[in-house]
Amino acid sequence: MKEPDLKKIRKAMEKELDPKRYEHTLGVAYTAASLAMCYGADLNSALIAGMLHDCAKCLSNEKKISICKKHDLPINPAEEKNPFLLHAKVGSYLASKKYGVTDPDILNAILNHTTGRPDMSLLEKIVWLSDYIEPGRKQAPNLPEIRRIAFEDLDKALIMALENTLSYLKGGNMEIDSMTQKTYDFYKNGGNV
Repeated sequence: MKEPDLKKIRKAMEKELDPKRYEHTLGVAYTAASLAMCYGADLNSALIAGMLHDCAKCLSNEKKISICKKHDLPINPAEEKNPFLLHAKVGSYLASKKYGVTDPDILNAILNHTTGRPDMSLLEKIVWLSDYIEPGRKQAPNLPEIRRIAFEDLDKALIMALENTLSYLKGGNMEIDSMTQKTYDFYKNGGNV
């Protein structure tokens, strides 16, 4: 099957996303491409996943919920309380149905870019971490160190970023999707559940 046209996807994202989100998307795509080159992952897959990872981010919460209900996409308790989290699930669906992505690894990278999951593929790790370290990000603790380590030891950088994410959510008394905790535990324990 023919791969989606990256130029068309980029133009579509420029129209679909607000300017700030589009700049973030470009940052994620280029960071994912750089990490793909570093670790020998497929460059085009990294670019496509990076460009589409937030393709549903600018949809209203009502629209995200509506798409999930209409297409039988399950909504977990954390997503029910925070429907903005549905952008990954809805984004993976749209990547397939609207943008013609058929590669399951790309679709999973989009699907899991917010929470991660235990035993992620190389591409999933790259997209998750690219979303965290892209050049436009400014707020995360230890960001310069995590950026450097991402190009030396992907799993170590992933653990550091997940630890920061969980700490931030707990510190703000925010809802934590159980998958984020499971992902952290999996990698912190050396890839064992």
